[in-house]
Order: sequence, then structure tokens, then C-alpha cells
Amino acid sequence: MYSAFFRHLPGPKWFRVLFMIVLALCLVAFLMEVAFPIVSEYMTNTESTVG
Repeated sequence: MYSAFFRHLPGPKWFRVLFMIVLALCLVAFLMEVAFPIVSEYMTNTESTVG
């Protein structure tokens, strides 16, 4: 899947690698700032079983 996406990106190889890194960082930032907080509201089990 990643190779198919990588092949369809325009530009030289160094630009495609840089673009993929930036895209991955944006995805992680979106998950940490938006998606995970929304999902955590619906998680009812907040008890820790370790410690």
C-alpha cells in the first residue's frame, strides 16, 4: 500500500521521502490531538490493573 502511494507522488525521490515523513508526522499529530481524546471519552474502563 505504501509503495503504491509513494509511486504516485510527484517529484524526485528525496522530495517524496520528505513528504512521506511530514505526512506521517501530521497523521500522528492528528491522532494525538483529535482522535484519541474523542475515543477516550467512550472508554469506560479507567482502572489500572498494574501496580
